Amino acid sequence: MKLDEAPVKANLLSDADRQLVDGVLAGQRRSLAKAITLIESTRADHQQRAQQVLTALLPKTGGAIRIGISGVPGAGKSTFIEALGVWLIERGKKLAVLAVDPSSSVSGGSILGDKTRMEQLSQREEAFIRPSPSAGSLGGVAEKTREAMLLCEAAGYDVIIIETVGVGQSETTVAGMVDMFCLLQLPNAGDDLQAIKKGIVEIADMVVINKADIDKQATAVVRAQWRNALHMLRPASPNWAPPVIALSALHKQGIADFWGEVEKYQAALKPTGEFAAKRQHQSLAWMWQLIDAGLRQHFRLHPRVQENLPALTRSVEAGYTTPAAAAYALLDYLKH
Repeated sequence: MKLDEAPVKANLLSDADRQLVDGVLAGQRRSLAKAITLIESTRADHQQRAQQVLTALLPKTGGAIRIGISGVPGAGKSTFIEALGVWLIERGKKLAVLAVDPSSSVSGGSILGDKTRMEQLSQREEAFIRPSPSAGSLGGVAEKTREAMLLCEAAGYDVIIIETVGVGQSETTVAGMVDMFCLLQLPNAGDDLQAIKKGIVEIADMVVINKADIDKQATAVVRAQWRNALHMLRPASPNWAPPVIALSALHKQGIADFWGEVEKYQAALKPTGEFAAKRQHQSLAWMWQLIDAGLRQHFRLHPRVQENLPALTRSVEAGYTTPAAAAYALLDYLKH
């Protein structure tokens, strides 16, 4: 299939969606917010429109540096992002923050308080902050975070920051959609190395010890521990050794050092082609993830699956049928 025969064509846009695309390209915050709301909708007609809008905007994406921020609770992620954002804006950058708040497993609700925590940054015209509920999605990110990131790039934002809901093994998902994954730690939180899963440490491109002003001696100890731990692990990139830096976001100290490492990271990976290859791999992984999700939905909506699933479920629970036999029987319905 030729490129001009792609399944979703930009010329299928309605007048309203064309205005939405034009508004996003013009950097209008209202249009950007409406576009993100559209892609987050679960309605089938909205999803079709969202893909047409994204297709129209796709040529204007990819120009930002994408940074993922994760860390233990209380590490000061929001304070750090605000300090970094104001620092970048003062140097002519436009910043978009996609902050994901955990949804309640009981009510399904979410506080979405990041704009409150980033009061100074939220008042700047050069910043766009979009809190979204995780809504049960694993990996510390919302289901549509990737699409929202592309919309922000099309709107002309130079830096995209994805703030995750916390730290854990599933937080590795955010590393699959950003250029650089940064892990925030505290200098006085006990034995941090025991509390953090190995998987998330292995994919960290930078470790940041925040609140370094609280206890300088403890900061030095923790910094040395992290350097030793990272030295013993195989780095994710052959062209980059993850640095460990200390800063105080509250007092705006060390922000320039952080951004200096971000620039060094780009300078190390872009000439080798690794930077572009990483994004290509992420796009393909994203495609297969969507295929997997679509196949699961198709499976659950299949008439014969819906008809036989309750009885097979009860049989597995009672011990009359093995889980494998039940699964194969259900999957076999997709062949007919």
